[in-house]
Amino acid sequence: MKTLAIEPLTKEAFAPFGDVIETEGAKQIPINLGTTIRFHDLAKVDVDDEDGRTLVNLFRGQPRTLPFEVKMLERHPLGSQAFVPLNDQPYLVVVAPVGELDPAKIRAFVTSGWQGVNYAKGVWHHPLIALGDVSDFIVVDRGGEGLNLNEQDLAESLWLTDEALHVLTA
Repeated sequence: MKTLAIEPLTKEAFAPFGDVIETEGAKQIPINLGTTIRFHDLAKVDVDDEDGRTLVNLFRGQPRTLPFEVKMLERHPLGSQAFVPLNDQPYLVVVAPVGELDPAKIRAFVTSGWQGVNYAKGVWHHPLIALGDVSDFIVVDRGGEGLNLNEQDLAESLWLTDEALHVLTA
């Protein structure tokens, strides 16, 4: 069984794949007569290819159990895709760089629970991997004409395990 190491999600580690959406380090702008803080410009939403438009969706992810088998990845070649959690529930993020899918370059991250991710256009990623409880996410992605989903099966499955996760959360 080929196990995938799980890393904590940081802006630096995730930079080749897109943006980490979090308040830490964000520009803060007071608005609404000082009663609200705006955390400004947290991710680059990129949906303009082939006259795309921005969609705002709600996804409800059923919790997965570990060990979890990663058999495939997908990508959106015409636009970015952002996941912003509405629950304080960690989830797993599995990604690979833009281009030909290279299993040796697949990486896995665990979020803090409040961190979101914005997959850059063309980045390979696994569909949502919620942990623990049913989890809701605001998802911002591209709508419109054109083929914006490619899926590819892996020749050999990779596994996400409790042991790999507990090393980080212990």
